[in-house]
Amino acid sequence: MPASSRPTAHLIDGSLYVFRAWHSMPDEFHDAEGHPVNAVHGYTRFLCELLEREKPSHLAVAFDASLTTSFRNAIYPHYKANRELPPPDLERQFVQCRAVTEALGVRVMIDHTYEADDLIGSALWSLRGHGFRSVIVSADKDFGQLLGEHDEQWDFARNTRWGPAGVYERLGVRPEQVADFLALCGDAVDNIPGVPGVGAKTAAALLAHFGSLDDLLDRVEEVAFLRIRGAASCAAKLREHAESARLYRRLTRIALDAPVEASAEALVRQRSGDKIESLSEQLRFGPLTRNRLRALCSAQD
Repeated sequence: MPASSRPTAHLIDGSLYVFRAWHSMPDEFHDAEGHPVNAVHGYTRFLCELLEREKPSHLAVAFDASLTTSFRNAIYPHYKANRELPPPDLERQFVQCRAVTEALGVRVMIDHTYEADDLIGSALWSLRGHGFRSVIVSADKDFGQLLGEHDEQWDFARNTRWGPAGVYERLGVRPEQVADFLALCGDAVDNIPGVPGVGAKTAAALLAHFGSLDDLLDRVEEVAFLRIRGAASCAAKLREHAESARLYRRLTRIALDAPVEASAEALVRQRSGDKIESLSEQLRFGPLTRNRLRALCSAQD
């Protein structure tokens, strides 16, 4: 079935867009109790624009609630240890952003063991079994590993989209190699060190030759004979850090077994609008935002 004839589900990395709004919106918006809501206002504008432009029938927004409680923290305590916890004002706004999402009839996915990436990956995997193609709304490079033949990733802020071929253009590896690639060269954002001395270009070259991390480590003696800079040193580092590399891949690989609703019907948008008025009053949305929210909650597109 060609991509154009497949039903489409939009899976949104909600936390990314809350953080972006937090950093980009001026601190001049306050709710009825006087608390800052700049991130809520920015996130709401983003979600309204997406719904207006795409008119998606099936969608979900995933939020992170596992910065210190993810299963990855149990595997590797240093995972994301470089990140500061959100301040109370932002934590409050995350709750409000989830409320806005639900008020618009959009499915919210959140878990204290699995991250947003895992929830999106598990939903995509389930939807693929129902004949859906997925559009992952995020700029995060980790999602490249999820893209199948008909899927897309969409960086909403830059309005750029790419499929599996775009992953290769950006990282130099195929989607199925992304987790291995990040395990080798590391991911500073998530505090994953990678193999010392192996950068992105070397990691891509190694995977181009060996195909996977497992085959690379099984045939590590061949690395010294490759035409890559510092081949002998690289081979020694890979031998020394082989088990660490395998551990890092457990961190970089997106889980596909997170507890998400398996049916496509669970992602159908429900538009009742019962909570929009009271929520708009509480968050002190302006007339333009209120009208957009009302229109999006009406029965007509």
